[in-house]
Amino acid sequence: MRFSVFGTGFWSNYQIPAWQELDGVELVAVYNRTRSRAEDVAARFGVPRVFDNPQQLLDAETLDFVDIITDVDTHPLFTRMAAERGIGVICQKPMAPSLPLAEEMVQVCRTAGVPLFIHENFRWQAPIRALKQALDSGVIGQPFKARVSFCSGFPVFDNQPFLAELERFILTDIGSHVLDVCRFLFGEARSLYCLTRRVNPTIQGEDVANVFMEMESGLHCYAEMSYASILEKESFPQTLVLVEGERGSLHLTYDFVLKTTTRQGTTAETIRPVLYDWLDPDYAVVHSSIVDCNRDILHGLRGGRAETTGEDNLRTVRLVWASYQSAEHQELVRF
Repeated sequence: MRFSVFGTGFWSNYQIPAWQELDGVELVAVYNRTRSRAEDVAARFGVPRVFDNPQQLLDAETLDFVDIITDVDTHPLFTRMAAERGIGVICQKPMAPSLPLAEEMVQVCRTAGVPLFIHENFRWQAPIRALKQALDSGVIGQPFKARVSFCSGFPVFDNQPFLAELERFILTDIGSHVLDVCRFLFGEARSLYCLTRRVNPTIQGEDVANVFMEMESGLHCYAEMSYASILEKESFPQTLVLVEGERGSLHLTYDFVLKTTTRQGTTAETIRPVLYDWLDPDYAVVHSSIVDCNRDILHGLRGGRAETTGEDNLRTVRLVWASYQSAEHQELVRF
């Protein structure tokens, strides 16, 4: 399948080699508004053609899909441009800068009859998949309470400085991932209540968010996010999860250790990500999951079932914006 990448910033350095781990795909062109950056990435990864005009690229190339890795404000426009030409769309999270625009993107692709997938890779991290498998095995019985945590002091603004300028930051950035993990593990939410605050005075948006949800199963789920946490042990970029069930608990803790505790005792297993030679060790568990996410999306592009469709991710987007609504009005939001 022939495809193009839109956007050659930070994440393209990992998204592109992740595609190159898979058979049956060919990256034929890249677009970036700053041509020199596109040329650098094309040279590094052996991409034959470079464009600084997205319309020219779409008119010149025969494509099966585009992978959009540009700033979130451009996602609706580029999605529409591809969909109107009958080209499938993969888009990085967050899907859009607002809930109505995300809904519009889904509708545009539905009307055009083209597939839309969101590159939501956190649920594809090896430790998260192992936790889900353990949950589904029934080893701890019916789960009733969970905490999903992404709290860090990692200097994320150093390699992604644009994040400091976002008026809405942690819920759209990490919250898109964390709330999707909650859905993947525990199903849909019945209600939520959210509190946010900004600790770092040099950024525009919130860098702390705490979301308490009641899931449709009755499980109570607490999702906590922070980029202002100075802790004894830095966990970035790991998502830590504790699930309590009627017969025991599952604890995905530091360094990819999954602990299973029942009345018979505790067992522990280390679930390490695949260490590809192109990934950044600081982001290993995230970068490795890109390959598995891409593989699943490729299966969907070929007509199979994929997990992170636009329609599925729209449910995560609704949680993100409901969290902002809850925090702004100090109210419980029901679904």
